[in-house]
Amino acid sequence: MKKILFLCDGDNFSKGAFEFIKKLYISESLVVKGLFFTPIDIARLVPAGYLPITEPYVIFKEREKELIERSQAHFIQECEDFGIRHQVHSYASEWNSEVLEKESRYADLAVISEELFCCDTLDKQPNYFMEETLRRAECPVIVVPENFQAIERIAIAYDGKKESMFALKQFANLFPDLLELPTEIVHIKDEKTEEIPDQDLLSEYTRAHFEAQYTSKLHFSPKKYFSSWLENRKNVFLVTGSFARSSFSNMFKESFAKEVISRHTCPIFIAHSY
Repeated sequence: MKKILFLCDGDNFSKGAFEFIKKLYISESLVVKGLFFTPIDIARLVPAGYLPITEPYVIFKEREKELIERSQAHFIQECEDFGIRHQVHSYASEWNSEVLEKESRYADLAVISEELFCCDTLDKQPNYFMEETLRRAECPVIVVPENFQAIERIAIAYDGKKESMFALKQFANLFPDLLELPTEIVHIKDEKTEEIPDQDLLSEYTRAHFEAQYTSKLHFSPKKYFSSWLENRKNVFLVTGSFARSSFSNMFKESFAKEVISRHTCPIFIAHSY
């Protein structure tokens, strides 16, 4: 059994993210906890000019509360209709990174929308709130597009560093039912050589866990072309390396994952380590 966090802001209930959870539930028992919030950090956003206040604050708060309650009701109904064990966090207010950190510390996964997550406030993904979620969450985060379909193949980004192997191991431990799918371990580097770091050791590990795996090297810039490469693979699930909390912001700005998210290419498993 897994404990999953379903994150939702305001009325942006993600059908894609919840469909992903439903697909998991078909093969194993789950308990899903809904965490609903308003995508506002008054201390950060108002002084910076992100959120112009045009109505009295009390009226604004009441409106946001109604939106959150509507999403909560939708979540509860969906879980009950599908028979999924569920609960709703009693917290329902502005974005609070401390709540996210503590809740994710006691969860196996967090699931968010690749398109709708806090899109009313900052519409370009990955926006501030998504990056903060990916940086602060203490469990893996799965980012799901709204057009999510059943997973048919796995792509694992591998660069030979410990972070990418940690992500591979974390994924294998969390999703044993997906290890029978065709799995491509991809090393991407714009160079002529076919060398893949520690390929023998990598193959030893992946052969022991994945039933239909193979390794390939792509000779192009991942930031420019990897998202297009993924789009040519039907219903693929991308696994990416873990990150350190202190350096994630700079890494993410340079990562191909940002382009994949911005184009809503496919669901992405983003691992977490310290």
